[in-house]
Amino acid sequence: MSPELDSVPVAGERKLRVLLAEDAHMVRGALVALLQLEPDIEVVVDVDRGDAILPAALEHRPDVAILDVDLPGMDGLAAAALLAEQLPSCRALMLTSLGRPGTLRRALDAKVSGYLLKDALPEQLAAAVRSVAAGQRVIDPQLAMSVWESRESPLTAREGEVLQLASPGAEVGEIARTLHLSEGTVRNYLTSIVVKVGGRNRIDAIRIARDAGWIS
Repeated sequence: MSPELDSVPVAGERKLRVLLAEDAHMVRGALVALLQLEPDIEVVVDVDRGDAILPAALEHRPDVAILDVDLPGMDGLAAAALLAEQLPSCRALMLTSLGRPGTLRRALDAKVSGYLLKDALPEQLAAAVRSVAAGQRVIDPQLAMSVWESRESPLTAREGEVLQLASPGAEVGEIARTLHLSEGTVRNYLTSIVVKVGGRNRIDAIRIARDAGWIS
């Protein structure tokens, strides 16, 4: 039987329910339209913020959540972790426009079920939804190879937290208050971070870590 016939639902068979999270309105609309063309897939809800994902998922109970990695309010990987904890029946399929090995490592550590680039063909996305819903893991092969070829983050978990807070421009005092550390400790962390990532200064370290996917 052809793949096309395999994907056509039998009369009365329940369609795969999908949640879509994407903050670019035109992209989100295009993805919804493409997925709704599939006879066995139904987009039951779409949102434009990461912190709206879990409430929408708990209300609509999707089988698969297609999540952009970079979202306002909460990044897609953090939302995927909440879904795994509070709605384990919903499997996460991450979409991103940037194939950063470090980000894929974070996704694998978060045990997401799929990871695709946004320039994937529509039929690849639909096939990924079906595979993820069936309990399989789908990873873009080029991205998977890049993980093997890249180095892991040299930062400790605490250093990663400090740099993540520093990345949008938080000052030392603000970081210290957020993490309940002294300002001197935060400065020491930032100095260590710059040395470990090979940056010239804090701004350069943030750029290097972001490009590698070690911070979002």
